[in-house]
Amino acid sequence: VQLVESGGGLVQPGGSLRLSCVASERIVGIHVIAWFREVPGKAREMVGTIDSDGNAVYADSVKGRFALSRDNLYRTVYLQMNSLKPEDTAVYYCEYAGIWGQGTQVTVSS
Repeated sequence: VQLVESGGGLVQPGGSLRLSCVASERIVGIHVIAWFREVPGKAREMVGTIDSDGNAVYADSVKGRFALSRDNLYRTVYLQMNSLKPEDTAVYYCEYAGIWGQGTQVTVSS
């Protein structure tokens, strides 16, 4: 399985971005997919997970601002990020069973 993230970029505080994680095999809607983020010098932080039933769990730091969704047909998990803050700046990764994508950079700055 390979995972490819996309959708990162530079956004102003209060803005929105939608990240995508495309899997090379049919795992979306079958297994738990997670999103993490990493800032240099800090431990990788779990942002949220989405299970086979579409149930999502979020870190307290993003609850109410971020939302996970999935498209089983296109083997994609989305991370909608709203009301972005400078502290959301990080490289965002999706993960499945210990397999990681290459990450996508999100920078929140004015």
